[in-house]
Amino acid sequence: MSAGDDMGQLLEADDPPFDEIMGCVFGIQGREVRTYLALLDRPGSTVEELAAALDRDRSNVNRALSALLELDLAERQRRLLDPGGYVYQYTATPLPETKQRLHDGLDRWAEAVHERIEAFEEQGAAEE
Repeated sequence: MSAGDDMGQLLEADDPPFDEIMGCVFGIQGREVRTYLALLDRPGSTVEELAAALDRDRSNVNRALSALLELDLAERQRRLLDPGGYVYQYTATPLPETKQRLHDGLDRWAEAVHERIEAFEEQGAAEE
């Protein structure tokens, strides 16, 4: 399913849930959205802690975190352990910033649709 199909389904919904909006605008799956929401509640979590909280295996959580990091929806910090070694801790991008990015993404999409509407010529419809 394309992003346009996702956006169309989202617009048809009377009361779309936040996780569907987030998934559609950022182009991510439900697992990434659930991981982001879990991070909001558990800032500074490790992969192991998130895996336990989400009842998922670590490899799935790692993939979700990688997607969130690529989209700047999470950040990772390395914490040194007393006995040696280190562990990564993850924190979600603050919700107000994420909400602003969602608004901006929807505004860009709406602007692109408006431009397509204005660029449409009656003559072009007969050729298509």
